[in-house]
Amino acid sequence: MAGGVDPASIHTTVLLQEVIDWLRPAPGGRYIDGTLGMGGHSLALMRAAGEGAELAGLDRDEEALSLAAARLEEFGDRIHLFHLPFSRFEEALDELGWEKVDGAVLDLGVSSLQLDEAERGFSFIHDGPLDMRMDNAQGPSAAELVNTLKHGDLARIIRTMGEDPLAGKIASAILKAREQEAITRTLQLAEIVRLAYPPKMRHAARNHPATRTFQGLRMAVNRETEELNCYLERIVGRLKPGARVAIISFHSLEDRAVKLAFREGAKGCKCPPHQLHCTCGGVPDLSVLTRKPQLPSEAEMAGNPRSRSAKLRVAERLGPDGERA
Repeated sequence: MAGGVDPASIHTTVLLQEVIDWLRPAPGGRYIDGTLGMGGHSLALMRAAGEGAELAGLDRDEEALSLAAARLEEFGDRIHLFHLPFSRFEEALDELGWEKVDGAVLDLGVSSLQLDEAERGFSFIHDGPLDMRMDNAQGPSAAELVNTLKHGDLARIIRTMGEDPLAGKIASAILKAREQEAITRTLQLAEIVRLAYPPKMRHAARNHPATRTFQGLRMAVNRETEELNCYLERIVGRLKPGARVAIISFHSLEDRAVKLAFREGAKGCKCPPHQLHCTCGGVPDLSVLTRKPQLPSEAEMAGNPRSRSAKLRVAERLGPDGERA
């Protein structure tokens, strides 16, 4: 392994067997993993697919790409890695000359490599620079956001993406603190958020009070909602009939976006709701295979607590006549 590091010892892949079962990888298939991470899903997918299968793997994190490359060495030139966000997956497919793929997987969770490495700035447990960028060469850091955003914008991020009902109070505490000195460290921000909580709520909280604020900032820094919406708009058009797309989300906003996109793809008719008869002649593009999201088993959640909020949704590309291939 790269640098002597075993990715499997750092990060436990969530809903691994479920993803493989749904995608049904086969010899000679072409697959895309838009969030390669340390290659857990890709490794299992390629081993299950067998002879002649190829995989395009994308990630914004160069360290993760390096570890995944070493982990996937056994497949030689059948693995194609790209330092790209998953929203730009079509660039990778076009470069390979792949018009369509036989399956796609997206795992929207943050890897343990990022969470546990203090210098990456994702953790409110270990002190480090307040960064949170999955690609630390791109875009503003979390420190730039907390030190420059207006109260309303900061509160919106914490409330909408962090889902914290105390967003306004937390934003006020951040603005007050930054008047004294710039907020540049993770534990510095975590303490500001902790003290913004009333003592009773602070002591009764099951998780650290900063959990939701850090989640919201991470999603904003990495433009995660925009990335997902862009992917959902384009992935169906690059699936072969019968190909499946599996998406694991960890946040209600993400899960809702996937659910609505799959539902829209399965509709067929695009006529206005008030119109009594269909005149568009539209046929559905997708069949939704998971009416409700599939959750990790009790055993998986016990062995990997970070999997508790994972939700898997799967859809299958239909043929041009709207029928299953």
